[in-house]
Amino acid sequence: QVQLVESGGGLVQAGGSLRLSCAASRNIFSTNDMGWYRQAPGKQRELVAQITTAGTTNYADSVKGRFTISRDKAKNTVYLQMNSLKPEDTAVYYCRAFSGPYGYWGQGTQVTVSS
Repeated sequence: QVQLVESGGGLVQAGGSLRLSCAASRNIFSTNDMGWYRQAPGKQRELVAQITTAGTTNYADSVKGRFTISRDKAKNTVYLQMNSLKPEDTAVYYCRAFSGPYGYWGQGTQVTVSS
């Protein structure tokens, strides 16, 4: 069992930046790929960024060049640096540890980008 706790969300103006953090209750980065998802009101949850156990990163086309996923193994924490934010980035952002068909999820953190 793994607990994931997200933090760092908030209200920011368009063009601004935020850094989200996801702290895991134990070291899982050697065994589990990690991902950041988001869900806007009325929309399906979507994968935003992923980092594999080997350190390979992947991004949704909508955030390429603006968002960066990274991890700190010593702190059991994965980050999502979000730059040049747009109003359409407004959503609840979730951290996920991939494991089996469902994996482990955090509780989510709200990001609101004002125009």
